[in-house]
Amino acid sequence: MKTSQAAVITVATSPGCQPRLLGEQPGQAREDLAAYRGLGGYRPLPDADALLGEVESCGLVGRGGAAFPLAVKLRAVRDNGRVAAGTVVVANGEEGEPASIKDRWLLRNRPHLVLDGLRLAAAVVSADCAYVYVSDPESARSVEAALSELDSAPLRGITVSLLAVQPGYVAGEETAAVRKINGGPAKPTDKPPRPFEAGVGELPTLVSNVETLANLPYLQHYGSAAFRSQGTLLSPGTFLATITGAGRPPVLYELPHGLPFTELLALHGVSPDQVRGALMSGYFAGLLNQRVLESTLDHETMRRLGSGLGCGAISLITDDCPVAVAASVLAYFDRENAGQCGSCFNGTAAMAAVAGALRDGVATTEDLDRLRRWSVVLRGRGACATLDAATNVAASLLDQFPDEVAQHLDSGCQGCSRGAFRANRPYEAEAVRQA
Repeated sequence: MKTSQAAVITVATSPGCQPRLLGEQPGQAREDLAAYRGLGGYRPLPDADALLGEVESCGLVGRGGAAFPLAVKLRAVRDNGRVAAGTVVVANGEEGEPASIKDRWLLRNRPHLVLDGLRLAAAVVSADCAYVYVSDPESARSVEAALSELDSAPLRGITVSLLAVQPGYVAGEETAAVRKINGGPAKPTDKPPRPFEAGVGELPTLVSNVETLANLPYLQHYGSAAFRSQGTLLSPGTFLATITGAGRPPVLYELPHGLPFTELLALHGVSPDQVRGALMSGYFAGLLNQRVLESTLDHETMRRLGSGLGCGAISLITDDCPVAVAASVLAYFDRENAGQCGSCFNGTAAMAAVAGALRDGVATTEDLDRLRRWSVVLRGRGACATLDAATNVAASLLDQFPDEVAQHLDSGCQGCSRGAFRANRPYEAEAVRQA
């Protein structure tokens, strides 16, 4: 294991997993330009179309949450840019998900890896303007320092600007990032148009998570076959996983897709007997019960379970009551919604109220009927995914933990009677600062 000197974040890889993103330099606060170039960074790119072909062959999907194929985004922006006479690329590092720390770690510790990936993506879509979009002050300082180290050669005419915003759950949504760069508030907009059609300055814009972009230098260096040497057929490569909960400090792991969940528990030092379930993809994908113990960590398996891997944030539920966990997450969505869509503003508040009443033992069967109905009819009603995330939490609580729900409805939960789990930002992953 290794730590950052500026902000102590424990990081590790699973046995046999050769790190591609975490690097090989333990104890380094920030990898500088000389160190990154020493690893082969900022290689010349003689053929951008060939790199796009490698992205298509390797099957890289987005690491920000949606798992959308990067090659499809790149090709759409490039093709639309030929008509619009220009394109823009945005490295999205606004990590609004409280249970994730992967993007902040990359920006704080390996900013040149992210900038190199940004450079390569810009070359593929023929962009001469790019942005790094962040909300973490330490990440902003790290990127500023990295940009100051660069001469013009590595970026080859690409102008890179840093934009720091106030953190928020919706601030990292792709249309919110575009809206903020265009001078508006960091809040989502209705779609269409999507950024690949009309984004920053109305130009076709690639908005890509920083971890996604950080995979491109490896792909350029080693190719798609090497990229696929770890992972599964449908979820190739490695990914960064933020693990919280179980009464342990957060750890950032680089893992191959397809790793059995029980192997992750062993790596993290948690017995399967302790685990009641997990909160998946940060807060977005909702709850899974003990079926998670039989799963593997890849997108196809999580979809079959009705859940998602998303941004790779997994919160282990051990001693905490799942009903109380769900209530805290729904209360968070009630506070953090953008306040723009009536269905989301009112829907998150209503679902949070029922979940809170259920936690406190004062809900009725009629309340649960309403919660179940809302978890279905409100899905897809908002401008962004916040309302979908809230419906995922509500629906998964009712589906995955019916016995616990029944206990709260009937006789009460003994665990919660001793002190229910309550958190403004459940399972928040943050660095432990040095004194």
